[in-house]
Amino acid sequence: MRRLALASVIADTMIMSTGAAVRLSSSGLGCPDWPQCSAADVVASKNAGQTLLNTWIEFSNRLLNFPLVIIAGLVFIAAWRFRPDGARRRDLFWLGVAQPAGVMAQAVIGGIVVLTKLNPAAVSVHFLVSASIVAAAVTLHVRCTEGSGPPALLVRRDLRLISAALVAVTGVMLAAGTVVTGTGPLAGHADTPRYKFPLEGVTQLHADIGWLLCGLTVALVLGLRVSGAPPRAMRAGWIVICALLLQGMIGYVQYFNHLPAGLVWVHVTGAVIVWIAVLRLFFAMRDRGPVNSALTGPSASVPARQPEPLDR
Repeated sequence: MRRLALASVIADTMIMSTGAAVRLSSSGLGCPDWPQCSAADVVASKNAGQTLLNTWIEFSNRLLNFPLVIIAGLVFIAAWRFRPDGARRRDLFWLGVAQPAGVMAQAVIGGIVVLTKLNPAAVSVHFLVSASIVAAAVTLHVRCTEGSGPPALLVRRDLRLISAALVAVTGVMLAAGTVVTGTGPLAGHADTPRYKFPLEGVTQLHADIGWLLCGLTVALVLGLRVSGAPPRAMRAGWIVICALLLQGMIGYVQYFNHLPAGLVWVHVTGAVIVWIAVLRLFFAMRDRGPVNSALTGPSASVPARQPEPLDR
């Protein structure tokens, strides 16, 4: 179950990365129709106004949905069959349902993106729904490593609240990033519709959100350090800091070099990795006990550290 959940995280991340490559290479309309590549052909072929390379980049991204569907289906089946205590884990079941349901929803949204000629609002929704599917996959992977007991805090409550704020701000930053791309020169072809915002203004807003994110992360990691948080929470915090520093550096380099497509692609992929790291940090601050105390023995029910219940 855990391995399938991890495969889902990797597959969802890859499809977001390749989807960004489609847009940044101006291949979004390489297949101008949906679900067929064009009105005349199911598979990639030369389309008017598109190079064959653009067509194959877009068509290849569509083909990646097939292994994604297989993995999502296996995750659902595994979540359905997984009954460690003789009963189905409802939390895992619904998180498993979210994977194939998300893939089907994205197929429809992707069709809308193509049929509306890369409308920036539709593209933004497409990206953010993908980020939501990644969040569900990360949550599923985490929940596969713990039981179904009530969550108990492993850190101070104020630090837990900061970590929740970190998740929210990261989500806002992802949304702002889609607006920047939808406003700038890499939104698609020259005739692709764009957001009617000043590029410098939305870029500055995106950067400001990034600085807020860095400030929250530094405050959180310092709080974890001072309060003697568990090692896994500290590790997760340092991973987020390193990811944000690298992401910020790439962001400024790409901006001052007039947004080269390759570097922007690295930045978008890095944003997905930051999203995953922030979610992992959030989950590292509470515990739900072992997956199955009956399988791990009597000693598993005696925790090494007495956490604070969340309902206090």
